[in-house]
Amino acid sequence: MKTPKRLEPLIEDGLVDEVLRPLMSGKEAAVYVVRCGTQLRCAKVYKEANKRSFRQAAEYQEGRKTRNSRQARAMAKGTRYGRKEAEEAWQNAEVSALFRLASAGVRVPQPFDFVDGVLLMEMVDDGQGGAAPRLNDVELDAAQAREYHAFVIRQIVLMLCAGLVHGDLSEFNVLLGPDGPVIIDLPQAVDAAANNHAFSMLERDVNNMAQYFGRFAPELKGTRYAKEMWELYKAGKLTAETALSGTYKEAEVAADVGGVMREIEAAKREEARRQALRAQQDNPSDSPEEPTPPWLR
Repeated sequence: MKTPKRLEPLIEDGLVDEVLRPLMSGKEAAVYVVRCGTQLRCAKVYKEANKRSFRQAAEYQEGRKTRNSRQARAMAKGTRYGRKEAEEAWQNAEVSALFRLASAGVRVPQPFDFVDGVLLMEMVDDGQGGAAPRLNDVELDAAQAREYHAFVIRQIVLMLCAGLVHGDLSEFNVLLGPDGPVIIDLPQAVDAAANNHAFSMLERDVNNMAQYFGRFAPELKGTRYAKEMWELYKAGKLTAETALSGTYKEAEVAADVGGVMREIEAAKREEARRQALRAQQDNPSDSPEEPTPPWLR
């Protein structure tokens, strides 16, 4: 096939020998199958901001580091330079996340290089030379659903232990390779400690997986892994070996009824005192010698 213009620099630099075929085109990038020596790999070509549908929502960018204050100001103002920097930061976020997660043992495509907005990475195959299907494209039996769900939950735990939350996890960005699920598409990954929306994103990721696998094993829809792992993470007790139950019981605190009643009575006394003072101000001729009722003292 004709070499896409964005991939020409990688061929010129000897990183890619041949572009074989387009693999897919998504909301943020187009992916091609390329040959590098004797290996097949994927080249992910990021689309320009005005040509993709995934918006860089503020909640995803919260907590991300910038190179310097000038870059941060420009990105905040939305200047031309700022938009360019924001675009590069968005792309670099996935590259950084892939290297970080691969090192932590998370099953993600192995990244190899990143050149001019093109990410060169492992091609996840189906075990027969073709590209691995997405979870959305496969049918599972109940046993497979339980097995793969447990595997994905473990990957989410490993990601959280590495300090990241995927942020957009669903059956559309998990591939099914010969060794099980592989998590892809990470430009929106957020820092679990620095982003105030991290837990809500984690909960959404976990719930998406429960709903998908729950189509084949309905009991999975009732699992509650997100709150369980988040509480352990906040307490510094979540590890790769942590055994999760999939249940979460909200902390029950006994209501202090006596204390509440005392607060109510105190508020009543204060209001009665104010009304008495107000009445006295409105009628200054009233006898000042009249004793104050005991309940107002």
